[in-house]
Amino acid sequence: MRHLIFLCIGMLFFSCKKTDKFVPRDFSSITIEPIYTDSLISIRAIDILDDGSLAFAANNGTFGLYNPSKEVWRTSIQEHDSLRLHFRAIAHTTTDFFMLSIESPALLYKTGARGNMELVYKEEGEFVFYDAMAFWNDTEGIAIGDSFDGCLSIIVTKDSGRTWTKLACDVLPEAEEGEAAFAASNTNIKVLGNKAWIGTSSGNIYYSNDKGRSWQSIKTPIVQTQKTEGIYSIDFYDELNGFGIGGDYTKPDGNTSNKIRTQDGGITWQLVAQAQEPGYRSCVQYIPNSKGKELVATGFKGIDFSNDSGNTWKHLSDEGFYTIRFLNDSTAYAAGKGRIAKLLFK
Repeated sequence: MRHLIFLCIGMLFFSCKKTDKFVPRDFSSITIEPIYTDSLISIRAIDILDDGSLAFAANNGTFGLYNPSKEVWRTSIQEHDSLRLHFRAIAHTTTDFFMLSIESPALLYKTGARGNMELVYKEEGEFVFYDAMAFWNDTEGIAIGDSFDGCLSIIVTKDSGRTWTKLACDVLPEAEEGEAAFAASNTNIKVLGNKAWIGTSSGNIYYSNDKGRSWQSIKTPIVQTQKTEGIYSIDFYDELNGFGIGGDYTKPDGNTSNKIRTQDGGITWQLVAQAQEPGYRSCVQYIPNSKGKELVATGFKGIDFSNDSGNTWKHLSDEGFYTIRFLNDSTAYAAGKGRIAKLLFK
């Protein structure tokens, strides 16, 4: 009987014990601190490395690395013959940094052993145009580009980026006419676990659950009636919950059918915040450690915040940026025309 009493008391204690419940925050302002300026460049690709430093690559062959503890920048210019290289896709592993140029020839560079960038992939052709890049792990990576010969251009590496192979069209869904991926913020691709999701200009999500070996194309309800409309950016908080944003950059105030959400890993997508702000945005990111509730979207028309998984949004700033990455749950780096800034949400 005595043991039974203790058992009952223990069950009562644990059943009454309160569990921590996440309460979404309600940010009302942003402190924006410029940390890099150059009026001659446009920056659409930034990446926070494992040590907390910030890397970027831009037009005019410019790329660089920021050490936040010392507040020091190291920048350089990548040259290839007489070309003016324009980088909009970058990625990293624990040991290397990668950057990929748009247009033909597509040039993919990897950190070299001698301290310079080494060319590891080159592709030429009338329709060559690469848009974004990511790594599943230190060994396997992927880069995506516009459709060519009937399918999206997708290249993969399985040897830590030393060599890259282009996937054949017979392992990819047939592309819609003119289907592409917008090179707006290096965020129309997301990888998690063994999975990958790609958002396209045709409003499709390309989905792979085996690191790019097989694919399916999923039509979403995002607006796609003009060539300038479609999915510009996607992000996933986990392997089930994801968000996409886009619209039309030529009509940036349009806010109908430009925001979509999935709760089943990208198999189905629903429109949210219909006819509500924000309009066109080029980048959307989940805030870390927010249980998939808090999102930030940015574009050249400003910065917006949601604390209910994208159902409603609050406009926080008119400051325009093309892309954003979070360092922690209240600090981010954002880049745009001629600048990179540190953002503090409060």
